[in-house]
Order: sequence, then structure tokens, then C-alpha cells
Amino acid sequence: MAPANLGEGGLLVPSLGLCVARWSWRPDYVVADMGYLAAANKQICRQRWQVAVLTHLRCDMKVVPPFETEQRVLCPQGQPLRWLGYDVRTQEHWFGAAEPPQFCGSCWSQSQCLRQFVYPAQSHETLLGKLPLSTRAAQLLLQKVRPWIEAAQSYEKNQLGLADLFLNSLRLTWCWGLLADAVCLLRARALRMMPPSNHPLAELLPEQLTLGWDQAP
Repeated sequence: MAPANLGEGGLLVPSLGLCVARWSWRPDYVVADMGYLAAANKQICRQRWQVAVLTHLRCDMKVVPPFETEQRVLCPQGQPLRWLGYDVRTQEHWFGAAEPPQFCGSCWSQSQCLRQFVYPAQSHETLLGKLPLSTRAAQLLLQKVRPWIEAAQSYEKNQLGLADLFLNSLRLTWCWGLLADAVCLLRARALRMMPPSNHPLAELLPEQLTLGWDQAP
């Protein structure tokens, strides 16, 4: 919990620092909203703890080589590339020509090209960082995992009624936050403990309450 005038992006680096200090653990990947985190914070997470902070590319950001779009990477001559890996020692990404190469056979510089290209991670912390956005893993985290956060926030704000509250006491807000987290954790635990159903549409099937009229008094 923090005061309302404190930017949410400023909480990431201290939170990771506490995870490392208290539990000697930190997540490998952090998926966040694209508007909250500055490139400097992403760079700190990458260099200090080897944590990849993933966000979508903002509309006001410019792309850098080898990116043409968030998901498309090309060599200087237009050949599609695939990610080969990240060198932690030099903090550089390696890309190679995608197989099968479409344009390498007719490229004017093919005799001098190794079909491998290197780009420093710090040239763009959003597109490159520790895990480039063009990779399948990054897009899976952004498109499949990131939407879970919206559902959790909707549950807290709507079903728990937090959207209707205005608290001007940080101590009271802390208590409300702990209670809301406890409700979400208990709900998640209850859902995990429920016996699985073999019917794929079990949650959509209609149910009828029994009034107990067939039972003798």
C-alpha cells in the first residue's frame, strides 16, 4: 500500500529487492502494464537481478533495429529473423535468419553476411530488454497471462466494493488491503480445492435448488 500520489512504477524495484533480501528469490518474468514502468526501472531489474520486465510497446514509442513491429524483426536487408539467445556477460541479443531464409539467396551482401546479428539490450528496454517482445514466450505472457490481472482487479473493485471507497488514512487503507488480499487468496484456495468436473461445460449447466418437500417431517 502506498499514498495515491506515488506512481505505481516506483514500487517494482523495491518489491523485487525485498523478495531477494527476505526470501533469496525473485521471479524470472514480470508482466506489467505498459504505461507504468520507465525504461530505467526495467534496466535495473534486468542488470541487478536478471528479471525480464515485459510490457507492450506504447503507441508513442519508436522501434529500433531489428524490429519493424512489436512482433516482427528483420535484418537490414529485410530478411525475417529469429531470436537465438541473450548473452548475460555482454548484455546483448543475438538474432539469426529464420529458416528457411526467404531473401538470403538473392541478397547482394550474402557473400559477406554470417546471417547472425547482435543488438545491445539497453538500446530499447521494452522491445529487447532480457526477453525480446518478438519471441513466442513474450507474446504468450502478454496475451495470455496479462489479461488475468484485469479480472483480479475487477473482482477486487466490483465484488468487494473497493471502487466505492475513499480512504484518507494510509493505516486504514493498509488494513483494507490486507482484508481484500485475504479474501482473494481464500477464494483462490477454495476454487483449487473443489473437485474437478469431467464435464467441459459444467459451470454453464443450469442448476435447480431442492426444497426438500420429498422429505418427511
